Amino acid sequence: MPTEILPSDTTEPIAAKPHVPLLELLGIFLRLGILAIGGGVQAFMYRDLVEIKKWISEKEYLTGFAIAQVLPGANPVNLALYFGLQLRGGPGATAAVLGMVVPAFCIILAMGYAYRQFAGYPATHFILVGVASVGVAATLAMGIKVSRKLDRDWPTILIAMITFAMVGIFRLPMVPVVLVIVPLAILLFYVMERRRAG
Repeated sequence: MPTEILPSDTTEPIAAKPHVPLLELLGIFLRLGILAIGGGVQAFMYRDLVEIKKWISEKEYLTGFAIAQVLPGANPVNLALYFGLQLRGGPGATAAVLGMVVPAFCIILAMGYAYRQFAGYPATHFILVGVASVGVAATLAMGIKVSRKLDRDWPTILIAMITFAMVGIFRLPMVPVVLVIVPLAILLFYVMERRRAG
């Protein structure tokens, strides 16, 4: 459990960063890289880093998740890079990314070979659908769990609904939507904070 220290300029306690052994960090992300089949690795990452190890707070996880969505590249790798950097700096980021990429790369090679051998069998299609369904279910479960922790004020709900409508219903590309929504969200929350402060 992280210890708490009091900064000199405020009375609110802040949590000290836990000491994370580099090999343990590598081991966790190696396991996450193996579990990443079919998607849903964000759910396992949330469980391991936030709920079990308590290395990352829920707020930090949501911040990292938002950053990973905006950056180019695969979201799980972006998350591994961000959390590795937060926990152990450059070596932690390297270990986390290697842990995510190396098992996935080996599994993709093995599954590609297996698919070439067994693609003609009807059962192959059903197996792949089942694996994908598990990934979707894990991601959905994580999304529901994390959404319960979010603030339920009207700007957050409005931004979430607009983003869902633009991407999920109207099928607009993610990058232009993010480029428009993010500045609007920042401006909206800035105006709200100024009104609260005033």
